[in-house]
Amino acid sequence: MSRVKTSTMDGDLEKVFGNPVPELYEAAVGHDASPALARALELRSFLALTEEQVARVRDRVHADMEPVRDMGELSADKLRFDAQWLEAALDARDGYRAALGELLRTMPPPDQRARPVCTAQLRATAPLPPSAAPAPQRAGAARARRP
Repeated sequence: MSRVKTSTMDGDLEKVFGNPVPELYEAAVGHDASPALARALELRSFLALTEEQVARVRDRVHADMEPVRDMGELSADKLRFDAQWLEAALDARDGYRAALGELLRTMPPPDQRARPVCTAQLRATAPLPPSAAPAPQRAGAARARRP
């Protein structure tokens, strides 16, 4: 049994990377793992945790509202708190889904590896004339006031 919690974006990850999520986590620890895979799995982990929070609050509200519960146990304050908690969790879930979806849409195909970029080091070939360099200020010297 897998210890990886499921998320609503697992199918998209499997489609893009071509492997089930548990195998993607194994591949991500390799020395040649792509940064996009690592970022996608990090976002996916946050999403799975947030979706678990949404489910917990939902289940708690459903249990509190069951018809067999004593009406005297109902608390408007507790329900307001649960509604705020649920709203925060849903906002976070939506943010993680959007970020992960954007990453999956914009990343290069998995078979296209990033190539190292060679940049030329520019060197000065001629020294600057002495007048171009700023004159050093003397430590502790007072500046002359201009009229």
